Amino acid sequence: MALYSVAKKTHWLGVFLLFLSAILLLVATISAPVIPDISMLRVTLTNVTEIRNSSVSFGTFGYCVLDVPPVQTDQDWCGSRHIGYQPADIMAKIDHTPFSEMSAGFSDGLTRVMILHPIACALAFIAFCCSLGSGVIGSLIGAMVGLLAWILTLVSVAVDFSIWGTIKKHVNNDGSGSVAHYGPGIWVVLAALVTLFFGLIIVFFTCCAASREKKRANNAVKNEGYPAANDGYNNGYNNGVAAAPRKKKFGLF
Repeated sequence: MALYSVAKKTHWLGVFLLFLSAILLLVATISAPVIPDISMLRVTLTNVTEIRNSSVSFGTFGYCVLDVPPVQTDQDWCGSRHIGYQPADIMAKIDHTPFSEMSAGFSDGLTRVMILHPIACALAFIAFCCSLGSGVIGSLIGAMVGLLAWILTLVSVAVDFSIWGTIKKHVNNDGSGSVAHYGPGIWVVLAALVTLFFGLIIVFFTCCAASREKKRANNAVKNEGYPAANDGYNNGYNNGVAAAPRKKKFGLF
């Protein structure tokens, strides 16, 4: 039963990692323009003064321009929220960053794939809920759903770094003075990929180990309740007393 207890406690660690993964993917989902300061890519523009430092914050469903001029105001401007947008065109208009037609089409087209952020988030949460009961069936379903969420998150990570790596490279090499760097949103997706992997592995193996150990313990308890097959016969003759005949059941045995 010691192994069963350890497996059960470790199982809850896996459940927590699944929940943490859902939270991390939710953070990426509500990046700009929902929450302007959470970005997949942040571009600091060249209009830097002591009181102003404008930047462009790109997120999952749109973008925001932070610290918008004129100097008398301190405000952010955000575009509308929709699936897929044109970060290359936006930077070309704001900062005159040159993009080839292929690079612009590549990065703009892949932004539609970022819809996988909320989908993976929902699947990770479903996996968490299925694993809460710690039963074998629920845990196996949770592990399978978690595996699907992990695959979608893996695709998201590859797409995110492809999109924003392309934009980052062009902005930093165009000679305008603007500086692009990855925002917290892209790192939380990467972190979710790691936590999802360990979460689903722990949930899968601990549920199987716990079930096997519990079955073994139950069998041991049952076996302790029955005497050995020849105990009565051997003990009777060893003590010089014939063993009592077996009672017939239903007149046949």
